Amino acid sequence: MSHAEDHSGDRRDFLYYATAGVGAVAVGAAVWPLVNQMNPSADVQAASQMRVDVSGVDVGTQLTVLFLGKPVFIRHRTEEEIAEARAVSVDDLVDPIARNRNLGDVPATDENRTMTDFNGENTGEWLVQIGVCTHLGCVPIGDGAGDFGGWFCPCHGSHYDGAGRIRRGPAPQNLPIPVAEFVDETTILLG
Repeated sequence: MSHAEDHSGDRRDFLYYATAGVGAVAVGAAVWPLVNQMNPSADVQAASQMRVDVSGVDVGTQLTVLFLGKPVFIRHRTEEEIAEARAVSVDDLVDPIARNRNLGDVPATDENRTMTDFNGENTGEWLVQIGVCTHLGCVPIGDGAGDFGGWFCPCHGSHYDGAGRIRRGPAPQNLPIPVAEFVDETTILLG
């Protein structure tokens, strides 16, 4: 009788498990650099948020900043601009959705497109939106341009109102509202 017949395969099982374990670690070590290279680089992560000082933005003027490679319009609106934008019915809009990343899919009322201030009040005074036409990605002209007193994209004739909502032209959607909030009385945090 040989010794192979009375052993139950414990040594062979151990060798199988040890080989499989070493193989799994080797595969993990080979795959990790491929997965890790898909993570954003440090400079991209650092640029994912931006603080903007709006203390020098007078009523009736606009500040344009570059955030994540796109222009962002920060408008300090007048009482007249607010009243005119709030008088528009959602039924009269081409795109009835606010496109506000802070709120989700809500109606495109002026209140749903403007920012709440540091005290949590939405007076409609501040409008922050990405300044890229939703038709072909051009940058619209501001300061009351177009037929609705907001922004006008001269490339193909899209007209946006004072709340950045598309009113006429080929653009299919309102100008998008980025994630933004007031962190103090005069500073907006984008991202």
